[in-house]
Amino acid sequence: MKGRRRLLAAARPYLQIFSVFALTPPPNFFDRTTNRRLRRFLIVGYGFYSLILLGVLICMSYVNVLALNAEIEQFKLEDFTRAMGRVQKVVLASMGIVIHLNMLLNYRRLGHIYEDIADLEMEIDDASQCFGGQPGHNSFRYRLATNCGLWLVALVGLMPRFTIEAMGPFVSWPSKILSELVLIMLQLKCLEYCVFVVMVYELVLRLRHTLRQLQVELADCNQRDMLQALCVALRRNQQLLGRVWRLVGELEKYFTLPMMFLFLFNGLTILHVVNWAYINQFNPADCCRYVRLGNCVLLLINPLVACYLSQRCVNAYNSFPRILHQIRCLSVANNFPALSMGLREYCLQLQHLRLLFTCGGFFDINLKNFGGLIVTILGYTIILVQFKLQAVAEEKGRFDLNNSKSF
Repeated sequence: MKGRRRLLAAARPYLQIFSVFALTPPPNFFDRTTNRRLRRFLIVGYGFYSLILLGVLICMSYVNVLALNAEIEQFKLEDFTRAMGRVQKVVLASMGIVIHLNMLLNYRRLGHIYEDIADLEMEIDDASQCFGGQPGHNSFRYRLATNCGLWLVALVGLMPRFTIEAMGPFVSWPSKILSELVLIMLQLKCLEYCVFVVMVYELVLRLRHTLRQLQVELADCNQRDMLQALCVALRRNQQLLGRVWRLVGELEKYFTLPMMFLFLFNGLTILHVVNWAYINQFNPADCCRYVRLGNCVLLLINPLVACYLSQRCVNAYNSFPRILHQIRCLSVANNFPALSMGLREYCLQLQHLRLLFTCGGFFDINLKNFGGLIVTILGYTIILVQFKLQAVAEEKGRFDLNNSKSF
């Protein structure tokens, strides 16, 4: 069991960190070697712990709404700022509720995802043993650390620096600390998604490595029995890649709602921060200008990491047709009809089973979609600034009119 779960073992520390923030059940809940009664007690205890964190999230949303109302009354702002702030707080609370409901309703699906990853890893490694095996298993730990671990440390370290001061004077320090815990918790959901994407990427890389080894063997093979064995290996590689495609579909169903709310929440929060930056631009005592900029950068980088990792995995998957084309150009492919037919079937599968990381089909999680997100945020920011400029012009006009009447 231990030898077939290297990927999950490497990802286990990250998953345990996410479970501390009540984002995902602890991995040992799905270990069937644990005593059933003990596992039930642990699940019930973790359920109460998750409800406590959810209650903290809802309470902090309410506290921040009250602080927002007090700050709006102090600045005598229009209802637009109040409405946008309340919507942002409602989305924050809704995202927390969605995450907890997703854990409850998709608990079994997550267990099946773990089993699929372990089974695929074992079968891919078994299929590659005849071709020298995989390059090395430590590379995955390094890849996981550089892609997710470093950003995890940076996010947890920088988020308080860029958000605590911007919460305003109407929020007490205990409430600020709890609100910071909530913000970090929600942003870490994106990193949980990234960990699973990196595991899928590792499986795709291993299959691609095996396919390239098949290409090398086919280039120098002239024996009919050996060609038949290589065709069987090619067929197995095709079936395993199809299972990876189905695994991505299961991940899409599990992460659809949380990722949709994450993109929505980050976009609304950036607009909310820009709105307050414009409000305080003429305030000489404002000390949060660079803090707000850093907050916006963090909120943009977090989905960027998910989009980049997903795009890289898709690019690795899309490199399979090129390798198959190179195999079809070999002379052995023309002389052995079974091989030619297998290559044609593999190419047709890749044409129909295109790998996409999506949020329920509403939008794709890739670099193209991230560019669209940036354009959308910039568009709404321009509209927001135009409304603010119009409000300032109208206020200045009323002030000049009152001054002229006084004379």
